[in-house]
Amino acid sequence: MRMYDVIEKKRNGQTLTEDEIKFLVEGYTNGAIPDYQMSALFMAIYFQGMTIEESAILTMAMVQSGDTVDLSKIQGIKVDKHSTGGVGDTTTLILAPLVASVGVHVAKMSGRGLGHTGGTIDKLESIAGFHIEITNNEFVELVNDHHLAVIGQSEHLVPADKKMYSLRDVTATVNSIPLIASSIMSKKIASGADAIVLDVKTGTGAFMKNEEEAKLLARTMVDIGRSVGKETLAVISNMDQPLGRAVGNALEVNEAIDTLKGQGPKDLTELSLVLGSQMVVLANKAETMEEARKMLEENLHNGKAITTFKTFIQSQGGDANIVDNPSLLPRALFQIDVHSETSGYVTQLIADRIGKAALMLGAGRKTKESTIDLSVGILLHKKLGDQVQKGDKLFTLHTNTKDNSDVTTHLLGSIKLGNEQIEKELIIDTLE
Repeated sequence: MRMYDVIEKKRNGQTLTEDEIKFLVEGYTNGAIPDYQMSALFMAIYFQGMTIEESAILTMAMVQSGDTVDLSKIQGIKVDKHSTGGVGDTTTLILAPLVASVGVHVAKMSGRGLGHTGGTIDKLESIAGFHIEITNNEFVELVNDHHLAVIGQSEHLVPADKKMYSLRDVTATVNSIPLIASSIMSKKIASGADAIVLDVKTGTGAFMKNEEEAKLLARTMVDIGRSVGKETLAVISNMDQPLGRAVGNALEVNEAIDTLKGQGPKDLTELSLVLGSQMVVLANKAETMEEARKMLEENLHNGKAITTFKTFIQSQGGDANIVDNPSLLPRALFQIDVHSETSGYVTQLIADRIGKAALMLGAGRKTKESTIDLSVGILLHKKLGDQVQKGDKLFTLHTNTKDNSDVTTHLLGSIKLGNEQIEKELIIDTLE
C-alpha cells in the first residue's frame, strides 16, 4: 500500500477502506509517512470530507495508537463530558460533584488550558494542597469510595492525535469537521468512558462560530460514538457571551462553589442542569431527563452537591475550608471597576474579546510554557439584555498590576449598548 494512492483516492472524493485508514494512522505515528504526504491528505479530507464510517474507523485507529484507560474496576456506568471550550466555562467543576452527589461514578481525566484561562486542573490547583498526582489504583479507589476523582491525562494517550493536530495547526486544516470529531472522540474513548455527553459551543467565544457547523460537528461526534458502541448525547449551547460572570481560575472556582450551593448565575446553573441530566440518564440513575433534573435541583439546594465537592477536595489533598471561606482562594492585589459611559441595554458582549482581556491579565497561557496567575481575572456585572445606566459597573478587573489601561480599552470594545432589549437562547439544540 502506498500513501500516494491513499491521497489520490481521497482527493478524488472516494471512500477510504479500514486498512487504508489504519495504514495512514500507524505510518504517520511511527514516522514512516512524512509530514508533506500527511498534509496533502488532510487538505484532501478538508475539501472532500469523510463518511461517518470513515470517521469512526479513523477515531478507533487513533485510540489504538497509544494507551487506553481501563475503568472496569470502577462500579457502574462511567459517563464522561466534553466541552468544545468557551469563556467562563466552569461546568466541569460543577457537573462532576453535582452528578456524583446522586450516585454517578465520575472518573474524570482533565488537562491544562492553553488560551484565555487555565483548564480544569489549573482551576482546581487554585485550591491550596489540591493535587492530581495519584496512581491509577488510588484513582479507582477514590471514585468507588467517593463517586468522584480527577486525574491528569496520560502523555501516552492517543499519540496519533497529538502529532496529527500539530500538523493540522500549521497547514490550515484544523477546521475540518471529520478531523475535529475524530480528535475529540478518540480522547474520550481512550479515557475509558462507557458513555459520553458533549457540549458543543457556538458563537463569538467558541471554536465553532457558525451554528450550522456546530450542529454538524455535534451530529458527527454523536454518530461516531454510537457507531463504536458508546452511548453519546450532545447539546449545542450559545457562547456569544461568557458563561456565568467569572473569567479566571480562582474566580471561577468561587463561582462554582456558589452554583453548587444553589446560588450561581442563571445561565451557568441551567447548562449544568441540562448536561448533568443527560449524564444521570446515561448512567441509568434516572429514566427521564425530567426525573434526573429534579434529582440534581434537589441536591443543589439540600447541601448534598456542595458536600460532595468538599469531600472531593479533601480526598485529593485540598483545603476544603475554601467552600465556607472563599477568601482563602488566591486573591489579586487590586480590584478595579470599569464603569459605563452611556446608558442602554446590553446588545453585544463579545466573549472572545473578554477572554483575550483575561489572558492579558495573566489568567491563561499564550504558550505551553507560560505561567498562569491563578488569582487574576474579570467579573462581569452585566450580561446580554441587562439594562445599564451611565456610571454602572460593567466589569471588575482582578489584577496584580496597577496600570491596566490596555485591558480596560480592550474590554470596553467587547460590549455594545442599544435601545432595544435582546434575548439569546442558551440551549440551541440537543442531539441524540
